[in-house]
Amino acid sequence: MALQGHMQELSEKHKKLQDLIETEMNHPDWDEVRVAALKKEKLRIKDELERLRSSVH
Repeated sequence: MALQGHMQELSEKHKKLQDLIETEMNHPDWDEVRVAALKKEKLRIKDELERLRSSVH
């Protein structure tokens, strides 16, 4: 099913963004602007996933 594949892809992107955020914040001179942008993208993906999940049910 194409929708399931898309949702899986979004889930993987969400996880990768979380990993990037954690990696960035572990550096002593981490970039607040970059982390904020990553968090914003992560939230956008989460919202899209929730929207897709609710449309399936």
